[in-house]
Order: sequence, then structure tokens, then C-alpha cells
Amino acid sequence: MKTQPAIFIPHGGGPCFFMDWNPADTWDDMAAMLRSIPSRLPQKPDAILIVSAHWEESVITFASGVSPRLEYDYYGFPEHTYQLQYDAQGTPELADRAAQLLRNAGIDARTDDNAPWDHGVFIPLKVAFPDADIPILAMSMKKGLDPAEHVAIGQALAPLREQNVLMIGSGLSYHNLKTFFSPSQTESLAAGEFDDWLCAAVTQTEIPRTQQLQQWQTAPYARQVHPREEHLMPLMVMAGAGGDIRGDVFYRDAIFGKAVMAVSF
Repeated sequence: MKTQPAIFIPHGGGPCFFMDWNPADTWDDMAAMLRSIPSRLPQKPDAILIVSAHWEESVITFASGVSPRLEYDYYGFPEHTYQLQYDAQGTPELADRAAQLLRNAGIDARTDDNAPWDHGVFIPLKVAFPDADIPILAMSMKKGLDPAEHVAIGQALAPLREQNVLMIGSGLSYHNLKTFFSPSQTESLAAGEFDDWLCAAVTQTEIPRTQQLQQWQTAPYARQVHPREEHLMPLMVMAGAGGDIRGDVFYRDAIFGKAVMAVSF
């Protein structure tokens, strides 16, 4: 059995893939990318560990319930988007195993069988794995959003990839909600320059990738693109889990003129 990748994906905006937009094809390419993920894997995973940009805890926490409830943590969307369902099962056994891997690395971790799945979990997975037949383990980020800590978390969890666990970081490589829907050419240029830096960082091999990513605030327009970095931290976890593997940027797009990407390690 081959090792599963660690993938960072954009999860879109709220329930964007399940509603109408103007223009109608706004999210089509991103949805197609998500649907392509199963074909990119060496075999069907036994489980998926997913890190959501919308869940932060003081200690890394795993949602260990058998059937976690869905948390519709988006606002102002059509009523039908609050009726979406995703019936995949949780995996308490993997939660315990993952938490122990972190503890073995000196990283505090806990499980919570009452923790829900937020939209950063169930929305992209509903597109990528619509049959909901793969057990899911959602993992929080750690408050403080320290890049080095999240790289180390990914490194500690990397052995799961050899156990047929697909690792997914669910975030967005552009996340400034104040300007996301703005047609500003200046903002689009800033997003493009940051995205170029990010794609170069994940695909280069001369400087250790994780070292460069941990210094993301030095990138062009970094704080303009990410006033707060929660949507970038899942990438840090995946980069850590990817070891020395060079990233494969398999998706680049512009949403409302703002560059976004996905990368597999």
C-alpha cells in the first residue's frame, strides 16, 4: 500500500458550491479541483484527517465522536444551505492514535467526542467525497497560530500517511474578507504576488520549505492578503506532514480576481 499525500486545499466561501452565484461559474473550477482529489490518490484512504481553518483550541483537539454533528458556521446564506448533510462517520480510534502521536512528540493533545464538524470540514469533503463512505477525523489548530508549532504538529502526524490516512488542510491562500469581493485591481495584484511567493515556497528545494513558510509574513503583501493567518495555518500542518517532498501545486485560480492555490505533498 502506498503512502497517502498531505494536501492543502481552498474550501471556498461558506456553502458556495451548493448555491447560485453571479457569474454562475464562479466556483466551478474550485469544485472540479475538489472532485479530482480521489483520482490523485494512490488508493482509497481508510480515513481522512482534516485540519479546518475554522477551529482553534488552546490544545490541539480531535473530534472523536462517532457521528459528529454539523456546525453551520456561516451567515447570511440561503436557507437550504443550512439543511446540507454529510453522513460520514467519525473515527474515535484514529483520534486516539493521532493524539498519542502528538503526545509522543511532546505536543499536548486531547480528544473531544462532542466536537462538531464546521463548514471547513463538511463543505469541501461533500464535494470531494460525496459518497461519505470514508471515516473522517477533524483536528483543530492551536490558538496563537504559531507557524513553527503547526509545522511540528504536521511532522508528528506524518506517520499516519503510511497507514493509509489522507491528510487535508482546509483553508484559503487568500483570506481578507473586507476586500475579497472587491474588484480592486490593486488588491488582485497584491493577491497575485503573494500567491506567486507561496507557490514558489512550497515547490522549491534549495531552502528548507518549512523554514521559508514559517517566515510567511515576509512575503509580498502578506498581511494585506492575510490580516489574520488562520486560513494559512492548515498549510503549515500539511507542509510539516509532507517531510522533504517537493510540493505539487495542482490548482491555481482566481476567485473575484484573487489568486488561490492548492498543493499536494
